[in-house]
Amino acid sequence: MRYSVFILIVILLLSGCGRPSAREVAPGTAPTIIATTTFLADIAANVAGDRLRVDSLLPFGADPHSYQPIPADAVKISKSNVLIVNGLDYEHFLTSLLVNVGGQRVLITASDGLEPRKMEAEGEKIIDPHMWLDPIKVIKYVENIRDGLSQVDSEGAEIYKSNADVYIGELQELDTWIKEEVAQIPAEQRLLVTNHEALGYFADRYGFIVIGEVLQSVSSVASPSAQQMAALIDQIKANGAPAIFLDVSDNPTLAQQIAHETGVTVVADLHLESLTEGAPAATYIDMMKHNVTQIVSALR
Repeated sequence: MRYSVFILIVILLLSGCGRPSAREVAPGTAPTIIATTTFLADIAANVAGDRLRVDSLLPFGADPHSYQPIPADAVKISKSNVLIVNGLDYEHFLTSLLVNVGGQRVLITASDGLEPRKMEAEGEKIIDPHMWLDPIKVIKYVENIRDGLSQVDSEGAEIYKSNADVYIGELQELDTWIKEEVAQIPAEQRLLVTNHEALGYFADRYGFIVIGEVLQSVSSVASPSAQQMAALIDQIKANGAPAIFLDVSDNPTLAQQIAHETGVTVVADLHLESLTEGAPAATYIDMMKHNVTQIVSALR
């Protein structure tokens, strides 16, 4: 239900942002491109190449689940011609921003055409938006961004196609590399415990089992009950999972409490929601390689 409401708000507030049209930007004028997150900006920049600049609305290190917009964000969006979003109810922070910005812009939803994972939390069905943690699904992100930019800037369509083809090849190479790294972990040891429901698509792609989450939600701002905490401790003990994996922006307190009860390791330096300014996650591909290296090291 929340997903439907969010999409309705976006449709109503982003005038002219249904299917991108080349008429949105005057000929000879470079469109101003804003992506909501750093990883989306990097993916889009690989498609845009040198022809267009793509900026991220959120800064490095920001967690979109808990992000609080500032006035400068509304200014950025108001000056944009194109807004690239993940979709799937991920960008909650956009709602208040869109109420306050004027003008027309094209909306490119990177996850369009992909079937999301669904889960139930506290009796409510919710959608998992973390598709980018499966590089093969990111290929669809690239295709959607390529098509959107090509319609906004038809003169650059061949450039966007060529850039997208190259980057898709790099994503396929990344997928192969991840499979080779994961092969070092015996199948029975591919057990993941995470802070919140973030690695489901990654697990599905590479043969992991997510045995539990500290926060039983797709958001990092949920709060577990004492019963949920106790159940997770029992699951970890029963399955022998050796580690709990957290994004660097996650509060580690609850995970550390569980680790104290179970003897597991807390791996608290994954980058799941944001890139970093420089190493270790300066690009989307760098981010994925860093995360995989940390996971494999903890589980093999």
